[in-house]
Amino acid sequence: MKVVPTAIPEVLLLEPEVHRDDRGFFLESYNRRVFQEATGLDVEFVQDNHSRSKQYVLRGLHYQMSRAQGKLVRVVSGEVFDVAVDLRRRSTTFGKAVSIRLNARAGHMLWIPAGFAHGFLVLSRSADVLYKATDYYAPEHEHTLAWNDPQLAIDWPVKIMKPIVSDKDRNGIRLGTAPLYP
Repeated sequence: MKVVPTAIPEVLLLEPEVHRDDRGFFLESYNRRVFQEATGLDVEFVQDNHSRSKQYVLRGLHYQMSRAQGKLVRVVSGEVFDVAVDLRRRSTTFGKAVSIRLNARAGHMLWIPAGFAHGFLVLSRSADVLYKATDYYAPEHEHTLAWNDPQLAIDWPVKIMKPIVSDKDRNGIRLGTAPLYP
């Protein structure tokens, strides 16, 4: 597995070895030992999530406070524009966002540690996104950061004026009033 640093050092692009031939492909999507050796991180994943969304759906930017989640994100069908925002007050990259296109063909994954908000925009006709989480979903601790907060300056690659969002995501709060990590 190859680890590619992003503009925020703790957010990592992981490129597994993909074996392709005329039958299709094989890749090892997760191996705890390989993950630990490649990243230097020893994390325990407790929950796997799977979402399917149609084109132009934007999910996020979500995070949990008391039960912060690290996430290992992978697209198994389609393509998304994936975003992580650093919400750690003491971080040198506080308030900064990093984004990357993830697609099923490449098989790349994005490691987003606890302390970040996460979201994605579906670029293909539809997309299936799988992600492993280091803590359980706890709706009572969940918050939504406004995906279109000008302070974040995320350059969403959408040609339509309004992506498709849930009520929760439409009513996200701005960074200036959001609960933050220490």
